[in-house]
Amino acid sequence: MTYLLALDQGTSSSRSIVFDELGHIVSQAQLELPQIYPRPGWVEHDPLEIWRTQLATAREALAQAGITARDVRAVGITNQRETTVLWNRKTGQPLHHAIVWQDRRAEPACAQLREQGHADTIQAKTGLLVDAYFSGTKLQWMLDHVPGAREAAERGELAFGTVDSWLMWKLTHGAVHVTDVSNAARTMLFNVRTNQWDDELLALLRIPKALLPEVLPSSSHFGDIAADLLGHPIRIGGVAGDQQSALFGQACFSAGMAKNTYGTGCFMLMHTGQTFQTSRNGLLTTSAAQPGQQPEFALEGSVFVGGAVVQWLRDGLRAISSSSEVESLALTVPDSGGVMMVPAFTGLGAPYWKPDARGTITGLTRGTTLAHIARAALESIAYQSAALLLAMSRDAVAAGGQPVSELRVDGGACINDLLMQFQADLLGIPVVRPAVIETTALGAAYLAGLSSGVYGSTEELSRLWRAERRFVPTLPAARAQELMARWEHAVRQATLE
Repeated sequence: MTYLLALDQGTSSSRSIVFDELGHIVSQAQLELPQIYPRPGWVEHDPLEIWRTQLATAREALAQAGITARDVRAVGITNQRETTVLWNRKTGQPLHHAIVWQDRRAEPACAQLREQGHADTIQAKTGLLVDAYFSGTKLQWMLDHVPGAREAAERGELAFGTVDSWLMWKLTHGAVHVTDVSNAARTMLFNVRTNQWDDELLALLRIPKALLPEVLPSSSHFGDIAADLLGHPIRIGGVAGDQQSALFGQACFSAGMAKNTYGTGCFMLMHTGQTFQTSRNGLLTTSAAQPGQQPEFALEGSVFVGGAVVQWLRDGLRAISSSSEVESLALTVPDSGGVMMVPAFTGLGAPYWKPDARGTITGLTRGTTLAHIARAALESIAYQSAALLLAMSRDAVAAGGQPVSELRVDGGACINDLLMQFQADLLGIPVVRPAVIETTALGAAYLAGLSSGVYGSTEELSRLWRAERRFVPTLPAARAQELMARWEHAVRQATLE
């Protein structure tokens, strides 16, 4: 049997999964990653803790599978995107905590870029809207605020990377400083039309080019894991940012196919083939995971607070003692009783892009219970995702294509049947849950398998994809439109100046 190992470094945990060549999970290991909140709106991780937990889970997954590193054909890496790490090339020590994708500290720098009229140039080159979400202004903040960082960077002593680059540096004992196209595309420094770092953007953000990793296609030979770490060298054969990796793992290889990942946030991507398509509806254009040299693109919308709203019910409100309880609590009421929750804890992402929005709960009455609030919290995930898909379909039609006809789903919260059914009802199209919901890790394994000869083509991977359940809409279209109108009203209330 041929095995592939996926390293899945996420926002809230580090995981490793061993897959067989048919895409079945053989074993998995997971460790939680501590979150650091130095100030309101700031979110950090310890890069050394990212490394420690990822290596520990890789060793544990191999042990659980009863195999050694010699049995693994290749490793794929997938990671939380935009999270920014800066380290010393000589010592390998980080200069600062990693600044996480959710962090908003760079918003003043973004506001300045917008005021100076650079937004259109940045979107034309990168496909991105100017926002503190992306890595470029996070890196700029580090260079400006960490003592001596800018001078050291100018001297070529420092390395910047997203989490994939940091892990590959550590896995190879500093032998490689690389990333893939899909991660580079999320920095606001990378021209996705030319697949190169952009000198004009680097100058605009005052980023020395010497900091940057080499960019390779997502299915490539990135380097080899050092023998002393797992017991034998293993080829790193696939790398992709988590959302592009999930799109790949869902076998969405052609234009018009879409997936939504329900994790800490929600991330919806629709493949647009080899066409760079600028959204007119508040979405991003991004590089898809790229098996070869040919650029491939996707439209993307990001919900900043998805499954994290359930964590807030647990840790903030203490309404539940574990996340798994939310569905049973929500099912004790037939609906939300008119309660609407907009979980804009860190602003609103696509298609609204309202960084100053804050969370609201509206429609409360004397009859409102915790169950109604729990149901409204779950439904908020579906409402935000529906707003994304409607925007995507409008873009697709405007470009001469068809509206999205089905949505493939994955991520931890997609096991919630109540949420998935409500999602199908709002969208009016089937929501399809695959047999393997760990599609983010699976995508990384598939990319590694392609570059190492386990698979011959994406057509072969399409044949491996299997559905576990289809949720078919049961709500009349008029009622779904009415509910979406109520949602949009609630969003306006959350974004009042």
